[in-house]
Amino acid sequence: MLLSRALLKRHSVLPGFDLALGFTLLYLSFIVLVPLSAAFLKTFTMTWPAFWDAVTAPRVVASYRLTFGASFAAALVNAVFGLVVCWVLVRYDFPARRFVDALVDLPFALPTAVAGIALTALYSGNGWIGQWLPFKVSFTPVGVWVALTFIGLPFVVRTLQPVLEDLQKEVEEAAAILGASRRQTFTRVILPILTPALLTGFALAFARALGEYGSVIFIAGNLPMISEITPLLIITKLEQFDVPGATAIAVVMLVAAFLMLLAINGLQAWTRSRQGR
Repeated sequence: MLLSRALLKRHSVLPGFDLALGFTLLYLSFIVLVPLSAAFLKTFTMTWPAFWDAVTAPRVVASYRLTFGASFAAALVNAVFGLVVCWVLVRYDFPARRFVDALVDLPFALPTAVAGIALTALYSGNGWIGQWLPFKVSFTPVGVWVALTFIGLPFVVRTLQPVLEDLQKEVEEAAAILGASRRQTFTRVILPILTPALLTGFALAFARALGEYGSVIFIAGNLPMISEITPLLIITKLEQFDVPGATAIAVVMLVAAFLMLLAINGLQAWTRSRQGR
């Protein structure tokens, strides 16, 4: 055993740990840390009152409200319907199953600008879907929610799918033998097992929606105080050569992203611990 480990270590395909770790940290520093640090360093050139005024202006607060509110609503809807889609793909076998499974990944592969144009055409006043709706979707906050729902669905489905595939049907059969109804089996047996993965998928969809830009700007209408998202407001300030104001808003979004990252890592750790038990 010791000899095989020594041979494996000597004939490893990858370089040693020290060299690999150094290359990893160097690569991540140039790709991730340096660009993010630039935003913070540029913001530090502002005084605290100027920073506070930049991130709490009425127009900026309105964009926060729309971005976070629409992202949360979209992630919530995806958590519900993503569970239904995942359940159908895992538990049922039907002729178009592989095609439907591939459709789930379409928002991953589709350019966001193409998705935004397609959604705008569908939900506009004379679009295939929009002309039959009693309310306006395109160029309203509802359109923002539709776009964010579109791009967030795969995160929930792909997070739930491996957990549901590992869930044995014998668990449901045992609950039925013990007298549990279908509702009790789902709420007391299946849902507790899926909850950590479901929360992780929700957090991933929420975090993805916070930074979405391409698919939203076409359908939102981009009206200040009404349908203007925070990423677009950052671009607007850069076009107005207000770099400190843009970086100040970007720092707020970065902090929110870091908090979401911590929450996602915590949920993933919780999921692994529950699966281990």
